[in-house]
Amino acid sequence: MYQDEKTTVSERVERLKELIEDLKVAMLTTVHSDGSLRSRPMMTQDLDSDGTLWFFTGRDGQKSDDIIHHGEVNLSFSNPGDNKFVSISGNAQLVFDKEKAKELWTPFAKAWFPDGVDDPNLALIKVDVKGAEYWDVKSGFMVQLIGFVKATFTGKPMDEKSAKLFSQAEKISGSDIKSAMH
Repeated sequence: MYQDEKTTVSERVERLKELIEDLKVAMLTTVHSDGSLRSRPMMTQDLDSDGTLWFFTGRDGQKSDDIIHHGEVNLSFSNPGDNKFVSISGNAQLVFDKEKAKELWTPFAKAWFPDGVDDPNLALIKVDVKGAEYWDVKSGFMVQLIGFVKATFTGKPMDEKSAKLFSQAEKISGSDIKSAMH
């Protein structure tokens, strides 16, 4: 799917929310103190009505240190088999809020935090979304594939329709996400 005049901001935000709920696991990329990028899988707990993403994490560790010293992060979600991809940029911060942890708690979190919301190592990562892009090519996959194969064998660039489906993303600003979630 690529952005056109027929797709409203609200529709794009709703589709983004559906994709995040469906894909669930994100690769969270942080900036390490030496400037290198570090990524690790994280289970998304919530995308709230303010357009904020929430994750459980350990208070101690490199990921938390990275966020404390450099809050800019990227979250990427993907399911290549279904041609679904999401990239979110935002600012992360560690939050120590027992009530919010109770609200987000799931039985699966107990594997990492055996004392539940009272676990002394439990923290939350709050990501304030600054921008998002997603690629969700459903019915256009065969068009993509045919155009890609044709271009590969003929040596000629992909036709405009196939190229758009293959490379264009729905783009949504953080402020559009926040206003559409309310």
